[in-house]
Amino acid sequence: MRWLLILCGCWVTVAHAVLPTNLQEALNKAQLPADSVAVVVQPVDGGGPIISHNAAKAMNPASVMKLVTTYAALEALTPAYRWKTEVYRNGTLNQGVLDGDLIIKGYGDPALNITEFWRLLQQVQQQGIRQVKGNLILDLSVYAPEVSQRPVLDDEPWRAYNANPSALLLNGRNTSFRFAVSSQANKPVVQISQEFELPQIRVINTMQTRKGACNDWRGDLHYSITPQADGVTVAFSGTLPDQCDERYLELSVLSDTQYVFFSFKKLWAQLGGQFNGQLVLAPATDANTLVTTWLSPPLDSVVRDINKWSNNVMARQLLLTIGQEAGFTPADEAGAALALKQVLRQRGLQFPELVLENGSGLSRNERISAEHLAQLLVTAYQRPLMPVLMASMPILGMDGTTKKRLAEGSSKGMAYLKTGSLEGVSSIAGYVQDMAGKRYVLVVIANHARASAVRAVQDALLKQLIEGR
Repeated sequence: MRWLLILCGCWVTVAHAVLPTNLQEALNKAQLPADSVAVVVQPVDGGGPIISHNAAKAMNPASVMKLVTTYAALEALTPAYRWKTEVYRNGTLNQGVLDGDLIIKGYGDPALNITEFWRLLQQVQQQGIRQVKGNLILDLSVYAPEVSQRPVLDDEPWRAYNANPSALLLNGRNTSFRFAVSSQANKPVVQISQEFELPQIRVINTMQTRKGACNDWRGDLHYSITPQADGVTVAFSGTLPDQCDERYLELSVLSDTQYVFFSFKKLWAQLGGQFNGQLVLAPATDANTLVTTWLSPPLDSVVRDINKWSNNVMARQLLLTIGQEAGFTPADEAGAALALKQVLRQRGLQFPELVLENGSGLSRNERISAEHLAQLLVTAYQRPLMPVLMASMPILGMDGTTKKRLAEGSSKGMAYLKTGSLEGVSSIAGYVQDMAGKRYVLVVIANHARASAVRAVQDALLKQLIEGR
């Protein structure tokens, strides 16, 4: 059925089963075949779709798949869910000296950061442990070992977006490198620093400045990673425009266990503790003594970080948590996918074409249809958790991954949208409100070598829905 928006601001039926003329023209201009794009626009009040094109086609949604994972997690776990991280000890404790090992057991907290880890270790010392004569033991047993060893998607194995999950994930295993141009002896130089500096990450800086604006600051920045027994060397070369202010590049240059171990040694010493032991991987036992437990922020906060900034590893941890809480232990993606689909079925959402590999959309295999993604969003809108899910999405023209889209004019702030992009994939989905206060679900997915060109089509449809033009 063909639909047009006329001057009254109402959608009316004028023909059958084709895209609106303006959208077809926009696809032609973008050189995108109509069969490479799926579009659904549907009122949230439960009425039928006003645009439905290729709606049943199973397509790769890229990071829009995070909406499926976060919705299912909110249903299965509740917005108040918190992860725990436990610290145990063995041996004897006497006058602040632990003649034994300190044991940290992770449960997949996706939000454990350096500040919280510092506070956790402070709690440990407040329980009377100041010196550890034994080793640091990490218990990663709630996840299947292969979870942390999945192959990366592309040829950027060190980029933070490719980081694998871990039952004890600290800071997303993310080292943020800061680049800035400063003046030394009246000559511009490139300074590189770590946002949280670890001495085991050694930086070699041979970068120089170049004239120009900072638009393409990554264009001539190169790096190489050399793992070593006691850490890693990161060598940066190339040039940085002299008009750049601070810029950041996030890399995962250490393994999950190395990152925890090196961070522990630094923070423990800063807190005044003593430790000269080694890193050991082993499960905690019933004979160990619980020292303290750290609780994560609630899930409603975590899904905001996942969707606003499209955090892949956090989404992957969230999928594994759904499986873990459903009884799939040690957790892996296959069991977690079964658990997630069961959650959807309990809400009447039967998606036979749904393919889940890791729940983040960082996948060449994940699939869902536009009509079922729209159905999920309509269902979520009727649920008590709707405000949490909607608030987790980027606000059009204001924040997150849509901060720079339609940031001028009356469309700004009128939609909550999750975006997704991979090579050959561009997608957007979420809630859109028009000037009359009516709200719609919007889904647009393109799978094509020129998929990035669909952004102009997405923006045109958004403006048409919101502004009536």
